[in-house]
Amino acid sequence: MEFRAEKDSIGVKNVPENVYYGVQSLRAAENFRITGLFIHPEIINSLAYIKKASAMTNSEIGVLDKRIAYAIIKACDEILEGKLHGEFIVDPIQGGAGTSLNMNANEVIANRAIEILGGEKGDYSIVHPNDHVNYGQSTNDVIPTAGKMTSLKLLNNLERELNRLYDAFCEKAEEFDHVIKMGRTQMQDAVPIRLGQEFRAYSVAVKRDIKRIQKVKVEMKELNMGGTAVGTGINADTDYLKKIVPNLSKICGMDLVQADDLIDATQNVDPFVSVSGAVKACAVTLSKIANDLRLMSSGPRTGFGEINLPAKQNGSSIMPGKVNPVIPEVVNQVAFNIIGNDVTITMAAEAGQLELNAFEPIIFYNLFQSIDTLAYAVDTFIDNCVKGITANEDRCRELVENSVGIITAICPHVGYAVASRIAKEAISTGESVRTLILRDGLLNDEELKTILDPVNLTQPGISGKNLLKKEQ
Repeated sequence: MEFRAEKDSIGVKNVPENVYYGVQSLRAAENFRITGLFIHPEIINSLAYIKKASAMTNSEIGVLDKRIAYAIIKACDEILEGKLHGEFIVDPIQGGAGTSLNMNANEVIANRAIEILGGEKGDYSIVHPNDHVNYGQSTNDVIPTAGKMTSLKLLNNLERELNRLYDAFCEKAEEFDHVIKMGRTQMQDAVPIRLGQEFRAYSVAVKRDIKRIQKVKVEMKELNMGGTAVGTGINADTDYLKKIVPNLSKICGMDLVQADDLIDATQNVDPFVSVSGAVKACAVTLSKIANDLRLMSSGPRTGFGEINLPAKQNGSSIMPGKVNPVIPEVVNQVAFNIIGNDVTITMAAEAGQLELNAFEPIIFYNLFQSIDTLAYAVDTFIDNCVKGITANEDRCRELVENSVGIITAICPHVGYAVASRIAKEAISTGESVRTLILRDGLLNDEELKTILDPVNLTQPGISGKNLLKKEQ
């Protein structure tokens, strides 16, 4: 392998001749062997947009040679086409507040720009990573901006998946609206509910999560770009400061704005905590729904057996025919991981000091993972579980009719004391509530039929003492 010698403030180091990264990227790759993973491709694209917008702006205001700006812009466009991503070699978790990642971008773009201008990689007299690619910038405004742009892109994908899930639950709510089943509180029989009502409630919960996601996206659109090192804008031209965010917004197609206070936006990363909180809340919602589906489908013969989940794969290496609720289970596990990520993000945000938070790399690593995995989990949840759910209507009705829970609907007609006596006897003898009510002549068969009608059992305003009068 041939090498080229590159020099930085630490000293001289040999870099493989054919690579586009440089000495600072290589040092970081050697120093931070942490996850063994690659940088998220979307933050690479975000950095390319930032460097492109900066070159355009600096050229526009006359502080960067147009020929150099052209080469930088062309190199950035190649990255946005998916090229050169393999040249980003730094670990997602790194010390230095993201300087390694910023320099990795600067070096890759500089070396490609050098080639475009006819030079050889490493000849930074043609295009310099710091003096040209990073002109008017700092890691401390570039990296937070890239993090917010990436979060926006990933949140857009998550929102699309959540809207699909909302629609799927709405369809099931309609399909199951006529299916009467037993509602349960604290895992005990409560009062009847329609299966469609349960799925309608799931759709409402998902819609609430969508609204939370939409709200935190607004915070991700506010950038500290132009603030450079600590938010004061040192080394940035005043015209650059005015134009960089509008130019960036234009080329990436996002509705981005510059923060009112660049120092605050550089010091504080609480907007990322807000995003993590919204993602966590959504994960909790979906995990609870997954729990419900596992319970309602349990059995199938010895459990609730109220619904059937699609059979996706064998469930055991030893028990023939066993099928497990693997899709809800993976949703649960994704939620557990997201909750842990949220703790990390919270602690990293709290640990910032004075003019900068140095822990954005771990924030981004965990946040991007949370958003991505939740979107992937929602995708498989919809297509491999929710859409294929069917109801066991006879089983649902059987559980209602054999449950003591229906005594609640009868209580207004016979009184609480009598209803309690009937409930206790039904539990101790195994007789149905209907049988005992008829035996004691408390209500006749027609009256019970009216009271225990599925609609009357599951909607307000048409039950209680006046129900029988209305029927008459």
